[in-house]
Amino acid sequence: ALALARNGFNKIHVYEAASNLGFVGAGIQVAPNLSRQLQRLGVWDHLQEDAVTMHGASVRAGATGEELASVNSSHVEERYGQPHRWAHRAALANALYEGCRAASPAITIHFSTAVVGIDFEHPRLRVQERGAEGEDSWVDTDVILGADGIKSVVRKYMLAKRGEDADVKDTGQAAYRIMLTREQLAHDPELLAMVNSNLTFRWIAPRRHIIAYPISAHKIFNISTAQPDTNFASEPTSSYTTRADKSAMLAVFEDFCPLVQRMLGLVGEGEVCEWKLRVHHPLSTWVDEGGRVALLGDACHPSLPHLGQGAAQAIEDAAVLACTLTAIKNDVHAALLVYEHLRKQRAELLVDQAAASGRDLHLTDPEAQAARNEAFRQVKNGGANPDKWLDRDVQDFVYGFDCVQDAEGRWEEVWGEAVRALGGAGGGTRSELDE
Repeated sequence: ALALARNGFNKIHVYEAASNLGFVGAGIQVAPNLSRQLQRLGVWDHLQEDAVTMHGASVRAGATGEELASVNSSHVEERYGQPHRWAHRAALANALYEGCRAASPAITIHFSTAVVGIDFEHPRLRVQERGAEGEDSWVDTDVILGADGIKSVVRKYMLAKRGEDADVKDTGQAAYRIMLTREQLAHDPELLAMVNSNLTFRWIAPRRHIIAYPISAHKIFNISTAQPDTNFASEPTSSYTTRADKSAMLAVFEDFCPLVQRMLGLVGEGEVCEWKLRVHHPLSTWVDEGGRVALLGDACHPSLPHLGQGAAQAIEDAAVLACTLTAIKNDVHAALLVYEHLRKQRAELLVDQAAASGRDLHLTDPEAQAARNEAFRQVKNGGANPDKWLDRDVQDFVYGFDCVQDAEGRWEEVWGEAVRALGGAGGGTRSELDE
């Protein structure tokens, strides 16, 4: 919405089922490719006070605490124009919300309003306000953009129209999300030093890992885990989150080193949340054949969290959509197809990279573990980093990428692909995008 408003669109309506943004979520990685787009959107100043700059990472063996690799990240800002940062997810959401409020009246956000139907032909949305069961209304639109996440209603309707499966895929993994305050860490000098640092800490073990880093101006130590999905699997449910039992969490990591035991032991009863990690099979298309409905973000390329790129890829989608819809206002279908050609292959490749990184971190074969750990030890000598988000080549591919410059540079190539997909129809030129 904000990217479109900044490009001159002035009748943008956002329908949000939640009643408000709330203080939801946990920590989020703000990689250079994400902060680049946030600065373009004019919202970076809203996030800056919360963000913590990352100077390096320590990868450790879960059982012993032995440091396998120490990674210096001082090159990141010089190489990619932005440092790697962390922030609270709520702070990012609030920054975008404040940007949208500043763009009013171009953007209107309708909270507590769910999409309950789509008419693809006109196109239009059927929406319903919370508490108004049986009372819904149709909203006429020029284009519908489904940015409604892994549980996407827009995707469900779009795929049903095509006769395709809209179900998500269980990954067999779950994650705990934990936040410890400075006050909780104050009596443990080693843990207090961690929240005061500018480092990311990763502990790895067979089928499990823990990652932790400071957020909210070093006031909070954010801890995320990944482990086999046993709680959700034993009680099948459509829910993606649940309040977890602290003792069950401690049992999952009972063979980890004493430092981890002390850290997890500080978590208060009732403060453990567990997420079921789900993805979706790659979609055949992100654009409805009628040419007026498209998907972006987790609605079309949900990812495991092991590359820290979920939010970044969604915001890159938005930036490119704003480019193409601005350039080809006379042909929405062509604009959406150009967006898909620019984004789909890359986003799905990063989904695969995130899954591969998780597999490398969670190895169970002793020989494979030994080889991986030796690779970690060789990072200091210039070797490839098995933790892909710390690997220089992966960083070049992800952090060094500017999605807007890519759209401009590949316009002629991608425009031709879109025209061919439409059977030779379509309008729009490179000069229109430059303008």
